[in-house]
Amino acid sequence: MACLFALAIAGCSAGSGGTGGGEAGGGTADSAPSATSDPSGGAGTSSTAYAPYVSATTASALDAAGSPATYNLAFVISDGGDCTPRWNGSHALDDSSVASRIEQLTDDGATVRVSFGGASGKELAAVCGSARALAEAYGEALDAAGGATLADFDIEGDELTDSASVALRSEAIALLQAEREDLDVTFTLPVMPAGLDDDGIALLESANDHGVQVSTVNLMTMNYGESYGGDMGDYALTSAEAAHTQLRKVFGSSAAAAWRGMALTSMLGVNDVAGETFTLADAAEVRAFAEEKEIAWVSMWSTFRDRSCGGDSGADDAATDCSGVTQEDGAFGEAFAG
Repeated sequence: MACLFALAIAGCSAGSGGTGGGEAGGGTADSAPSATSDPSGGAGTSSTAYAPYVSATTASALDAAGSPATYNLAFVISDGGDCTPRWNGSHALDDSSVASRIEQLTDDGATVRVSFGGASGKELAAVCGSARALAEAYGEALDAAGGATLADFDIEGDELTDSASVALRSEAIALLQAEREDLDVTFTLPVMPAGLDDDGIALLESANDHGVQVSTVNLMTMNYGESYGGDMGDYALTSAEAAHTQLRKVFGSSAAAAWRGMALTSMLGVNDVAGETFTLADAAEVRAFAEEKEIAWVSMWSTFRDRSCGGDSGADDAATDCSGVTQEDGAFGEAFAG
């Protein structure tokens, strides 16, 4: 039986068990995490850290808003046709500009979590020919990020439904963790107000079957669909409650441990789906909920959108470099940091 939620739960799991949008594991299961087991490096009175998504290749003046404990470095994907990992599919792992960027992000004591996958391009599991080759590709990217010990696997779209790549990825991560005992693994998955879909559950069960130690499951509380035109903060909380029940079943964890093994990521401002706008009030609501439940960390997509669009602040379509709502620069970062 795999030990899962490794850094949020002190025991092994008892068993394993809409379409959501995405971006633009000795002791008992009730044991609290040790002071050194916070993968996000959070400090202060709250156990919930703030860890936004940032571009691996392009700096934003808003990256440091809210003083993040960890930066989710997006994204490492295939260069297009083979098992060669690249930043955003375009920059070599040893690109000096990316190395300089990582150094700048971590100068103040923050850590970086390397995020593999995302909504665009090819996640490495879709093109690597073996679990060993895939594990080596993941390891190369972690090493390039200063020997990062935090890895995020953002799996969505067609690759979430591809059972072969899901299984290969699980095998590769298990191999990597056998070699790197301190490797902290997060799965970032789409969610609906009804919870994770069957494909998301299947991915977590695959990880369980292969002995992957999962620290957190990060829920993308965004892009639900055009029939969801209500309050985005309420939807995020409803999604978290539904997924919480599912995670307890998959990992055999206590209620408290399942909350500690969860993260929440929202798309700030105007989302990719018409009628969905995540406001600063929604961000404050999510932060308060996360603190109450002792959720591991909260995040947002993304720092370079954390500003007003100026004259287009009321735009109906999501922009890549601004939120689409009236705000001060960095306001969402400050709200999520609490």
